[in-house]
Amino acid sequence: MPFTPIHMGPGILIKSVMGSAFSLMVFGWTQIVMDIQPLVVLITGEGQLHGVSHTYLGALVMTVVAALTGKYLSQLGLWLLRVESSWHNQIPWKVVWVSALMGSLSHVFLDSIMHSDVEPYYPWSSNNPFWRWISVERLHQFCLYSGLLGAVIFYSIVGWKRYRS
Repeated sequence: MPFTPIHMGPGILIKSVMGSAFSLMVFGWTQIVMDIQPLVVLITGEGQLHGVSHTYLGALVMTVVAALTGKYLSQLGLWLLRVESSWHNQIPWKVVWVSALMGSLSHVFLDSIMHSDVEPYYPWSSNNPFWRWISVERLHQFCLYSGLLGAVIFYSIVGWKRYRS
């Protein structure tokens, strides 16, 4: 993806379907964590742009990093935004782990479609069977439209709940 926010489209759709069993903030934080390694390469000019962090094995490591840091950052964000009334309303660890795992694995998959240098199955294989599976334009459309669909579903559910109460 050209920048991390485009990964949020599928995350918004997942959030609309899973509700409180999924943290969009942890998912979003995971997208940032996944792109730290490519950012370092872009800044320093050294290393492989989509290196080990963009493999499924590396994604598991990134899941741990994103979950352990993202839980508390997300809770702080929710508290600052006054979405949660207190620290007692914490994001459950199960939700954190599911959200971070879905974030890291989807990141590798989406980047595998777009970038030829992603080796999703490294160290077992350097083959990328997903590259150009669909066009970059279609990939961007998928991410955008899944986010729009997710927003429609989410706000429809919110509206329905308000109507019923």
